[in-house]
Amino acid sequence: MTVQEGDIVIKTGRSATTCSSCLWPKSADGTVPVPYTLSPDYNDNHISFFRTSMQEYEALTCVRFIPQTSETAFLNIVSSEGCHSLIGRTGGGQKVGIDIDGCMLRGIIQHELNHALGFYHEHMRSDRDDYVNIMFQYISPGDKGNFAKADTNNLGLEYDYGSVMHYDKYAFSNTPNQPTIVPKPDPTVRMGQRNGMSILDVSKINRLYQCNVCGYLLNNMNGILNSANYPSAYPNDASCVWLIRSPSGQATLKFNAFDVQSSLNCVSDYVKIYDGPSRTSPVLLDKTCGTGMIPLLVASTNQMLVEFVSDSRITGVGFKATYSSVPCGGNFFASKKTFTSPGYPNAYPPNMDCTFNITAPVGQRIALTVSDFHVENGNSCIYDYMEVKFGSAFFGPFCGNRDISPITSTGNSLVMTFHSDESNQLKGFTASYTFSE
Repeated sequence: MTVQEGDIVIKTGRSATTCSSCLWPKSADGTVPVPYTLSPDYNDNHISFFRTSMQEYEALTCVRFIPQTSETAFLNIVSSEGCHSLIGRTGGGQKVGIDIDGCMLRGIIQHELNHALGFYHEHMRSDRDDYVNIMFQYISPGDKGNFAKADTNNLGLEYDYGSVMHYDKYAFSNTPNQPTIVPKPDPTVRMGQRNGMSILDVSKINRLYQCNVCGYLLNNMNGILNSANYPSAYPNDASCVWLIRSPSGQATLKFNAFDVQSSLNCVSDYVKIYDGPSRTSPVLLDKTCGTGMIPLLVASTNQMLVEFVSDSRITGVGFKATYSSVPCGGNFFASKKTFTSPGYPNAYPPNMDCTFNITAPVGQRIALTVSDFHVENGNSCIYDYMEVKFGSAFFGPFCGNRDISPITSTGNSLVMTFHSDESNQLKGFTASYTFSE
């Protein structure tokens, strides 16, 4: 196996930049299925992480990573030999290396998957000299091949310093504090990240594979999203998604205005919100229409998917919302859900104050179960603790390593709080709830 550019496996006799047959073929429904297998070395947590990393493609592009069944061309994802991939579709079971010990980051997984879709590193672009200087004096002779330019198809899109496919400024430097890649004209521009695909990364996939999708990536710490044409009427026959992926914390969404055509059970036009990156993620807010205000929504992770659908008849003004993030907590309206302290099962952070607001439909109650509980112990639980309140009832504070009896509310709302001080963090808790009549 020959590796170029750090993680690109070279297959003699082919050039991905000029090889149209090296793209994954499009199916009759307009999607691009990419079959894959996962090594048995990956555990359930690894598999879940692969799934959420792949689901961003499903939300924002026409690419669909699907488990391999009878397909002869597929990605054979293995935990060996670091992080690496071939460029584009090669046929057969082509290896993609995602090492358990060094590659299990969303951005690294997507980086290697993008190679398999047909993309080189951003700093290999044929026009890279217009945007960066390569400081070869700080690169060892054996590593200089990692900075070779390629005859790339740039798809008519601008250079992307923030691409998940871009190396950082010190990549392969042989001299401390001396960069190998310097952006121009502004040398302070940040380059490369492994949080996940950038907006331009998504655009490049859609352009290369001619995807007809209405999907938007919102990857800043905060911002605004609104329906098309807002505050004028939104178009008929719309079907769009917005994927909120905050850099840290848990994604939040607050609607400032909401006017969507009302219909029985919202079968015509609606907004639906998912607690994760795809339509298969748990539902945070089921189909909603009409007018009025919607409570603040908080995802359990840094990803939240907003879906908007309209039919061919009456339209409304639409909606405007702001997104941001919080370090922990949540506002839950789904009929059942499991949630945890931040970082669980690893240690929760210090100096946290998390509030979990659970609201059931009027006339229903909330049954709360804490199935694992390990927090710092202390007299009267003055350091780290959990409390539960509803109406005039109060349970806790709870601390230490203990069992907590199930708690059922008397009304349709319940508030659970979690506090940690500056020292002695443990694994925290996992809790779940269901609604009942």
